[in-house]
Amino acid sequence: QVQLVESGGCLVQAGGSLRLVCTASGSIDSRMPMGWYHQVPGKQREVDATITYGGSTNYADSVKGRFTISRDNAKNTVYLQMNSLKPEDTAVYYCWSRAIYRSYDYWGQGTQVTVSS
Repeated sequence: QVQLVESGGCLVQAGGSLRLVCTASGSIDSRMPMGWYHQVPGKQREVDATITYGGSTNYADSVKGRFTISRDNAKNTVYLQMNSLKPEDTAVYYCWSRAIYRSYDYWGQGTQVTVSS
């Protein structure tokens, strides 16, 4: 089993920055992709950014140019640097990873990001 633990969510003013951190533990394969999703009440969880073991990244259009995902494979940690935050970025942010040899997703418990206008 894999455990993902996020931190870094808080209240921030519009235009501000935050860095979310997610550390994986347990039966980790460092080749597992990692990423960040967000969810607001009443809506489906949506992807913000993903990163492969080799560092290839993908971003949702809504965060391109503002968010940067990175990872430290030695520490089994993924980061999400969030800049130029907008009130519409307010959500619970979840860390994500996927097993290598089977179709199974792992999720963290979520961290609340609130952007005030």
